[in-house]
Amino acid sequence: MSKPLAPKQYDVIVLGGGAAGLMAAMTAGARGKQVLVIECSNKLGKKILMSGGGRCNFTNLDVTPDNFISQNPHFFKSALAQYGQWDFIGLVAKHGIAYHEKTLGQLFCDDSAKDILAMLVAECQQVGVNILLNTEVSSVEQPTSLYKLQSSAGVFNAASLVVATGGLSIPTLGGATGFGYYLAQQFGLTVVNKVPSLVPFTLEGALKELSSSLSGLSVPIRVTVPGRSFAEDMLFTHRGLSGPAILQISNYWKLGQQVEIDLLPNKTLEELLGTLISSKADQPKAHVNTVLNQLLPNALVKALLQEWWSQLSHQIIGECKDALLQELAERLKAWHVKPSGTEGYRKAEVTLGGVHTKHLSSKTMECLEHKGLYFIGEVVDVTGHLGGFNFQWAWSSGYVAGLNA
Repeated sequence: MSKPLAPKQYDVIVLGGGAAGLMAAMTAGARGKQVLVIECSNKLGKKILMSGGGRCNFTNLDVTPDNFISQNPHFFKSALAQYGQWDFIGLVAKHGIAYHEKTLGQLFCDDSAKDILAMLVAECQQVGVNILLNTEVSSVEQPTSLYKLQSSAGVFNAASLVVATGGLSIPTLGGATGFGYYLAQQFGLTVVNKVPSLVPFTLEGALKELSSSLSGLSVPIRVTVPGRSFAEDMLFTHRGLSGPAILQISNYWKLGQQVEIDLLPNKTLEELLGTLISSKADQPKAHVNTVLNQLLPNALVKALLQEWWSQLSHQIIGECKDALLQELAERLKAWHVKPSGTEGYRKAEVTLGGVHTKHLSSKTMECLEHKGLYFIGEVVDVTGHLGGFNFQWAWSSGYVAGLNA
């Protein structure tokens, strides 16, 4: 990576060396612009490297507007249309990076997330992008038509400033400073209320004890809050509930609200009740927990029966009234759990909320009130579902900003 050149004036300065920032930099550089990336931490793309268990879920085969959350549900459509998942998949293929589909259209590197970061860095180097690491920006002003940045590496000026500083999630990575939100407010932009997104739930009391006793166990479920439902895996943890289904629903859950968990999403209530009543007729001497063990993991059955009906653990199914089996079936299909909270930004994958899209052009990501100022990626009020959608937003928003900055 080359050093900045005197007189420290650039066509485009990008704040943030993550997914969106590198995409914006390489796109602007490919247009012949002189570009500088300023990254406050000691390494580029830390979130890329740790995502997807180190294999980077870099996009999804099925990207639709329904996979994104924003106060303006139409804002992200233009960027996604200009640079979609197939464009990024083409770039990955161009670099010979092997990848595979995991589930629900999610694409992961075969080898390592390092391949994606190396690809982005190579594209930046090819077009002469300059990159500064370990550099803190203390202030941004616009005294003339240029943006003036005071930093620990000196003063820099640029015709266009692209803010790709990310959100507040995973502060241990070192880049979650909230500087992008501060900048937006400095320039008079509204910042939509920010909360941890794609984040595990915490539980209290008996529920926490139950979950802790099952820590590490994963089961397929359907989880529902009013107006939204997801069918994926749920993971019990020492502090509460996690796994893809829980992370997805966390974006729609409000504090104090219950979530409804269907522990047997592949059976209807009628089918489940039919199974229990058939077992009563076919295996009347079988214990209730033995019958349920054919449907759910033994440890989960034992914990739930102890929590709900401890006397059923040793009862044979032939002695159970149909009304009790109906109640059991209904409970398994609609377990109501009230989380005490979430694990917060420490465990959140991204930040929900951010710079209000009413201030930005959906076609270019440029600030409508300040020519040459762009906001992209997680810092904007656009949040994707789990499954590669937040990376796709980074690629798409970074591309259109880089095309216009």
